[in-house]
Amino acid sequence: MKPLPFRPTLLAGMLAVSLAACHVPAKIDRPALGDDVPLAGLVTDHRPGWPAAEWWRAYGDPQLDMLMDMALRGAPDLAQAKTRVDSAQQNIRVAAAQAGLRVDGSAQVARQRMSEHGLIPAQFLGFTWYNQADLGVQVSYDFDWWGKKRFTLESAIDSARAAEAERSASSLAIQAVVADTYFGWLADMSRVAIADRLIAVRERALRIADLRVKQGVDVPDTVQQARAELSGARQQRVALQGSADIRRASLATLVGVSPGQLPALTPRALPAVAPGLPANVGTDLMARRPDIAASRWQVEAALRQTDAARAQFFPDVSLSGMAGLSSIDMDKLFSASSRVFSLTPALHLPIFEGGTLEANHGVSQAQLGAAVAQYNATVASAARDVATQALGAQQIAARRTEQAAQIDAVNTLLASAKARAARGVRDDRESLATEASLAQQLDMDADLQGQALSTDVALIKSLGGGYRAEPVDTSSTPSTNGTQSP
Repeated sequence: MKPLPFRPTLLAGMLAVSLAACHVPAKIDRPALGDDVPLAGLVTDHRPGWPAAEWWRAYGDPQLDMLMDMALRGAPDLAQAKTRVDSAQQNIRVAAAQAGLRVDGSAQVARQRMSEHGLIPAQFLGFTWYNQADLGVQVSYDFDWWGKKRFTLESAIDSARAAEAERSASSLAIQAVVADTYFGWLADMSRVAIADRLIAVRERALRIADLRVKQGVDVPDTVQQARAELSGARQQRVALQGSADIRRASLATLVGVSPGQLPALTPRALPAVAPGLPANVGTDLMARRPDIAASRWQVEAALRQTDAARAQFFPDVSLSGMAGLSSIDMDKLFSASSRVFSLTPALHLPIFEGGTLEANHGVSQAQLGAAVAQYNATVASAARDVATQALGAQQIAARRTEQAAQIDAVNTLLASAKARAARGVRDDRESLATEASLAQQLDMDADLQGQALSTDVALIKSLGGGYRAEPVDTSSTPSTNGTQSP
């Protein structure tokens, strides 16, 4: 009997029948995504450039550098984000492994007893027990003509890129909260020193008031008022010191150590702040914000999933072959007469799937719509975040300018009061009252400077903190088999 000839026209006819039997949905176009963030009206000519990757080093504070190094080494949120990246990378390996050539080896030996009442009774063969030995290699290859596996692989790659961007966003969030907490601690300690200065002034005022009451110059209420002012100054110091202690404990938690293991921190002057936005903030922010980059890669991954779901409507074509040895006589297993070969082309026709293909394609469309909506929401949130922090920084800068003018005025008043006290025209009460007013103004200035630093850190975070996304390739990608998607 002659083997059946292989006819390409038969395969082409079966493909045509398959394509005519199912309704293939239209290819989904790439969704329109914004190219910039709406930030019209904001001042963008002050900040010289974008934040660097290690943006906190621009403050010139070795203690902050040390805290950042500790936080980035031991933060649990970063470890969790890294596991998501590792999982996404393993998904790439799984998707890549499912595409292309597959080679399997097999070897088995079985001893079997034949039934004496079977289709071929054992007495006709002359034996009841026999051994069956098989040794072979199977080779199979799926022709990914429609891009089913290619699109799945590309979706996995885009998901891994999104996970990496999300990890950068987690790292940036940790950096921002460490810097903000540290600067808050510095501001508290600066205000504690000012509170000590105010307490010393209030104590001197109390001694003068007590002396004047004992001499009968003032009424006793003068002493009570001085004591109340001293108690208020001491209470403020306790509150500030408590706030500083809480921030220090928070720093220990952020860097992953106990408060007792946190290295000693020395109070120092608060660094200067350079407000403003980069000139190209509206367009460059799309690539500088890791959360926007992650959302964009999620859109790309969802788009590739819609392509993969659409490709499921097309038939699968595969080719498999086998070569090996098979024998019921173990002594003849490796003889030439025990060779076996096979070559099997296969075609899978999705003629009737009970609506499964349509449902899967609908799910992929819904996921793409959700990814686009999430992207648009992320862009809107980024615009709101940048605008809020930039306008807040401008407001605080204006308040600090007025505060500096007020401090200069109080310093002038203090110099005049001390001059009058030195000439004997007035006693020390006027100069002490002016010193107390100066301490209060300095406290307000330190508080404003702390707010300015907190806003500056928040602005750097809203600008992406040195992150730079790789560009998204929107061109069509050729198939691994050299064909284009349908």
